[in-house]
Amino acid sequence: MMLIPTHHFRDIERKPEYLQPEKCAPPPFPGPAGTMWFIRDGCGIACAIVTWFLVLYAEFVVLFVMLIPSRDYVYSIINGIVFNLLAFLALASHCRAMLTDPGAVPKGNATKEFIESLQLKPGQVVYKCPKCCSIKPDRAHHCSVCKRCIRKMDHHCPWVNNCVGENNQKYFVLFTMYIALISLHALIMVGFHFLHCFEEDWTKCSSFSPPTTVILLILLCFEALLFLIFTSVMFGTQVHSICTDETGIERLQRKKQPREHSGSWKSVQEAFGGNFSLNWFNPFSRPCQPETPIDKGLVRQVSSLSDTDNMGTTESQLEETKDRDSVEVLDE
Repeated sequence: MMLIPTHHFRDIERKPEYLQPEKCAPPPFPGPAGTMWFIRDGCGIACAIVTWFLVLYAEFVVLFVMLIPSRDYVYSIINGIVFNLLAFLALASHCRAMLTDPGAVPKGNATKEFIESLQLKPGQVVYKCPKCCSIKPDRAHHCSVCKRCIRKMDHHCPWVNNCVGENNQKYFVLFTMYIALISLHALIMVGFHFLHCFEEDWTKCSSFSPPTTVILLILLCFEALLFLIFTSVMFGTQVHSICTDETGIERLQRKKQPREHSGSWKSVQEAFGGNFSLNWFNPFSRPCQPETPIDKGLVRQVSSLSDTDNMGTTESQLEETKDRDSVEVLDE
């Protein structure tokens, strides 16, 4: 249960006429166990396909342009195993980040019956999302692409065609880490390959013609450098968010209102699951978090109801706050 400071009372609607919970459709029946989570967004699907294409292109150039034609078999085998292992882990992390429910709030549960079942006491409130007609838990935000409220939503990433939230942040962090590692590895191999080819005949460096080989290597170098910078920044941003226990949206919304942070190591353990182990780097290992109760964080406590009694909601205020969260307040 969360305390809501008095300076947030301006967001509280005493008469949320634009959202009538009695007209909300009952929440849909949950799908069968193991139902795959997938967002049907054209832009996100295209970005996910491009991501796979770029990784597979890097695989093609590394294997068929640099490693297989090489006469140093030990060099080729070691680098081939390392690069393919990192590429496999990157694509596996991408799939897990894309196909894992990021922490969606049950849709359409802001019904009169469900609100009454919470048995709100004086001074307690629940936030209702007018867009998906759901009761919004603490630290949840509505995603216009997923069309759902997501617990601890950090941002919506088109490259994984999903939100980054409470349940899949680990997979997104692993995806950015492994992409940065294979990008760095590819850059190093391209550098060694250029040096080797300058010392010998270009026709012996690759099974392709010299112009084709140069073009393929330059494209790979550009791709690797671009994604190394991008994913390294994203990796650092995500690790910082986990350590400070503050999502990207919360950091943008917070101005001069500091929020209490939990311990850095505790936040990391909650995100990756338990004490440090190799499972932290395993995209097939789920975070060891207890199943989130359906009513977790739904009810919040206001610090003073006297301030809300002095507030009146005019028609103009209702129009200005239609995109904000509605609040159900139980009067004393």
